[in-house]
Amino acid sequence: MKRTTLSLIAGTAALAAVTAFAALDAPAASSAGAGAAKAAAELPVERTSLLCPAPSVSDIADTSYTSFTPVTKGTTGAGKAELRAAAEQSADGTTGKGKSGKSKTKADEPVVSPKAPGTPVTGDTSGADAPALVGTADGKFAPGWTVQETTEVAAGTGRGLLGVNCTAPDTEFWFPGAATSADRTDYVHLTNPDDSAAVVDIELYGKNGAIKSPVGDGFTIPPHAGKPVLLSTLTDERQTDLTVHVSVRSGRVGATVQALDDKVGGDWLAAADDPAGSLVLPGIPKDATDVRLIAFTPGDADADLKVRLASPDGLITPAGNETLHVKSGMTTAADLGAVTRGEAGSLVLTPTDRSVPVVAALRVVRGKGAKQETAFIPATAPVGTRATAADNSGRSTTLSLTAPTAAATVKVTASAGSEGGAPVTKTYTIKSGTTQDIAAPAPSSGKGTYALTVETVSGGPVYAARTLSATEAGVPGFTIQTLPSDRGLVAVPEADQDLAVLQK
Repeated sequence: MKRTTLSLIAGTAALAAVTAFAALDAPAASSAGAGAAKAAAELPVERTSLLCPAPSVSDIADTSYTSFTPVTKGTTGAGKAELRAAAEQSADGTTGKGKSGKSKTKADEPVVSPKAPGTPVTGDTSGADAPALVGTADGKFAPGWTVQETTEVAAGTGRGLLGVNCTAPDTEFWFPGAATSADRTDYVHLTNPDDSAAVVDIELYGKNGAIKSPVGDGFTIPPHAGKPVLLSTLTDERQTDLTVHVSVRSGRVGATVQALDDKVGGDWLAAADDPAGSLVLPGIPKDATDVRLIAFTPGDADADLKVRLASPDGLITPAGNETLHVKSGMTTAADLGAVTRGEAGSLVLTPTDRSVPVVAALRVVRGKGAKQETAFIPATAPVGTRATAADNSGRSTTLSLTAPTAAATVKVTASAGSEGGAPVTKTYTIKSGTTQDIAAPAPSSGKGTYALTVETVSGGPVYAARTLSATEAGVPGFTIQTLPSDRGLVAVPEADQDLAVLQK
């Protein structure tokens, strides 16, 4: 952390932490430096950025965007949030032509622009020409701002329901669960929100280790632009289980993998949580017909993991999959089958001996035969103070909560609907080592789409995931989003002036 010299002339100063700012109070009348250090204050962030990938390559895709900011104490009355096309702007303020050569669209027309926190707002698009989007929120709209992108594709490769939480820009991402097999068409979508180009490296790791690629390094992502990279163009090897590592040399990007299958549908594969010795993958549907675990360790040591399922009755060990050995630098997979057996479940991975950092994800299949659909669950961070899932509407919604190490109490709030209604809040207690699929609340007299916000009240860490389901033509379309902390609050230490520095 940088040290800043406080000016006596200024009297008071501003301390910035991430995107939140807190004013420094003048010292009390007592002697300078006499007071004890004060605890850090939890203050709302003042600016948030989100990036949404281009939704589909299908001409029959229908996509909706849902924006929501929970009401947060301590915010000011000002601010705004906007989601706009990520495209290089020309001098006349328009964006360039799409893939089909359609006419330009005005760059100053946001896809969504919410009016107030606490109420969702939606936008939609269709076809294969929809661009990636760049979003910014400040003031009262910034803390906990969430945007969900949901796409329905009726037929073709990757048909089904695809959903993804638009993500904050970063410099490193891990995606266990990608593939370059003959039946898969996987893209890594890269979006640059900044005014200068970003340079990105893409590394692939298969069952035998790193895969050499003549074109995997140095992808340039222009300013305010999105770029999909087809994984099969990076290597001639056809592998069922891959780990994709995206690292940024300069700048920052948003990154997400779109995994499309010829037979079992597809979905977005969000980045896994940072490598860690213990991982939680929450929210496996109780009617899952096939679950596949994909894991990778980026370090120099092998990892040995204990595999357990957090069921409604406690932690159990899947028969035949008690442990998983992950070789250093190699992607490892295990078929868990119909591991949930008709009950809610989450996978809990812990070291059998020494802790070695690992990344992991689940590929989940529902349905049978020609009526199968796929979704992914990456290892995720706990809910923490608060997390939100947007775009709950006419589709069936399942909220799954897991407390792997200790009992916990959580508060779940259904927001007002995008077309009216009032929020409703319920409180739930999750027993230690269990997963519960709860009957989530819905807004009172609400219409349209609504958001679900989960807040930890007491107890141990809670992990959460939300499943959206929509069956069309007998195919059980579904998509799963995990609910890590929204990082809407940051700890800002309170500082006082100390006149004693003048005597040093």
